[in-house]
Amino acid sequence: MTKEESLPSGYRKIKLSNGYTVSYIDEGKGAQTIVFIHGLANYSGTWAKNIEGLKHSSRCIAIDLPGNGYSEKPDTTYNIQFYAACVYDFIRLLNLRNVVLCGHSMGGQIAITLLLNAPDAAQKLVLCAPAGFERFNLFEKTMYRSVVSIADLFSSEESSLRNSIYSSFYQNPSQADGMIDDMVQILRSYPARIYRKMVESSIDGMLNEPVYERLGEISIPVLVIFGALDALIPNKLLHPVSTEQLAREAIAKMADARLEMVPFAGHFVQWEKAAVVNKLITSFLEGEML
Repeated sequence: MTKEESLPSGYRKIKLSNGYTVSYIDEGKGAQTIVFIHGLANYSGTWAKNIEGLKHSSRCIAIDLPGNGYSEKPDTTYNIQFYAACVYDFIRLLNLRNVVLCGHSMGGQIAITLLLNAPDAAQKLVLCAPAGFERFNLFEKTMYRSVVSIADLFSSEESSLRNSIYSSFYQNPSQADGMIDDMVQILRSYPARIYRKMVESSIDGMLNEPVYERLGEISIPVLVIFGALDALIPNKLLHPVSTEQLAREAIAKMADARLEMVPFAGHFVQWEKAAVVNKLITSFLEGEML
């Protein structure tokens, strides 16, 4: 997306210091600015329900990471450090203050990495079904990549995208149809090679750039939200433990963290149970929970 008129209504764009142009949504106002970071091969629209519920009390900004959404899709190296540096630069270029980072899935690992690199980048952290709490040894990494590669052999990118989103919901995945339609249209704007490189490199980044052992360095208040029926974290074949057990072990490493398990919700907890998640975030920002 290089022309302003080519962006959907409500989107803006900005050129980062690395030369790549990213798109973003910027709505609402308030004393705090929530910067939303989407997950793997997603886009800023996955936060639409949360922005709608929170924009009356906070400024809400959702970025499309480079290579994703309506942002530029360069042929470059995609990994967690790259994304974290882009988000940090984005925050600096917009001169944002009183920042609350809010990441979903891979976006959670990106947010954690950003704070490990720049501890003063945000005042609070919200993690929705974050990647990074699960640890993988060398054998498990190989198995994980093999499963992904085998799945890709039997499905197109569009089919993989649809199946991935549907499996992220506990019930009524049809509520995600509008989101999926957007992402399919975005996918069709990619050169296939670049899309596959972005996805594979991002997965490798999550596996090879762990944050678990450094969670104790996160000193700001943290709210962790998981769907109680998350089918993706942890990987049930490799780590047959409950999502709650995995999450509790991780938050115990942080100085000021609270876990909320949302009933009857899957991996896309912030969409499937938006009203509940918005209420939790509002209470957290108002200092009522920690």
